[in-house]
Amino acid sequence: MIVPIGHILAVSGAMFLMGLACILGRRNLIMILIGAEIMLNAVGLALAGGSALWQNVDGQVFVIFLMAMTSAEVSISLAMVVYLRKRKGTVDADAFDGMQG
Repeated sequence: MIVPIGHILAVSGAMFLMGLACILGRRNLIMILIGAEIMLNAVGLALAGGSALWQNVDGQVFVIFLMAMTSAEVSISLAMVVYLRKRKGTVDADAFDGMQG
């Protein structure tokens, strides 16, 4: 393995924290979805790095399934954002409080 596992995990952890900060700090639905994508990519990077370290393909296969799940999640969530934009006229997350009691 060319890149040490510590570096891979550091980059993966930094990506995960950036995605988490994007989710927690933003009110725009599109930016929240981008933060979730960054977090999923960080998990995929950590899985691929661990798979390369232990010379086992299980992590790489799981990353392929993760990418397929991510693409489905993106298509569904963007369709929901377009629908909500047409319905409310905004993509601000605070505007969608219809489920509160």
